[in-house]
Amino acid sequence: MPVSDRFSFLRWSSVRMAIGLPNVIRNGQVGDGREAAATKYVLDNARPGDVDDAIATIDRFARRESILMNVGDEKGLLLDAAVRRANPALALELGTYCGYSTLRTARAAPHARVFSVEMNPANAENARRIWAHAGIADRVTCVVGTIGDGGRTLEALAAEGFTAGALDFLFIDHDKNAYLPDLLTIVGRGWLHPGSVVVADNVLVPGSPKYRSYMRDNPAWDTVEHKTHAEYTKIPDLVLESTYRG
Repeated sequence: MPVSDRFSFLRWSSVRMAIGLPNVIRNGQVGDGREAAATKYVLDNARPGDVDDAIATIDRFARRESILMNVGDEKGLLLDAAVRRANPALALELGTYCGYSTLRTARAAPHARVFSVEMNPANAENARRIWAHAGIADRVTCVVGTIGDGGRTLEALAAEGFTAGALDFLFIDHDKNAYLPDLLTIVGRGWLHPGSVVVADNVLVPGSPKYRSYMRDNPAWDTVEHKTHAEYTKIPDLVLESTYRG
């Protein structure tokens, strides 16, 4: 493996992200401007209208410039495969960040409507600029808010067609403590149907043990745990891919 991969956890940008963890939890950004820098890098270097090149350019930035908190290229392949298996007409992700996983989802499901929920308006704006540059802005929508914001975001999604049994695919990659309560809220709304696929990133690092325990023990779900690595590193991580039985 490349030296940069083997020791990527020692990179200053990784150390800076660890130092900035309270800021990440509070507002979804590291606090050193890397998200805006990544957006500029894509707009300056990726071919307009080319979603493949937008994805590759973000990966390149994360490996050469500053590590990013998106799902990354290794785990992205798991996301791609799960999206293709679900073949969604309607997909939702929790946690937009710079819009990377949205790019991958839109590419793997070219006929899907893709919605992404992001708490930070600056992240939402960065993602929208990248999506427009990549040529997918007509198929993806960012809703600024959280599932737990008292119903405002839930009602905004309901107005966009999130009704009983409508949601085919859900990707969870936001506040790790919110994984389980947000999933339970969505289940409680009845948006999933038997066969809906839910993918959760970073279940080991930083970790979401309550979510993992729930998926292991609940007979309503058929779950596969994919052993993989944290984004742009060789640190062990888990991606959970769960199919709803209803």
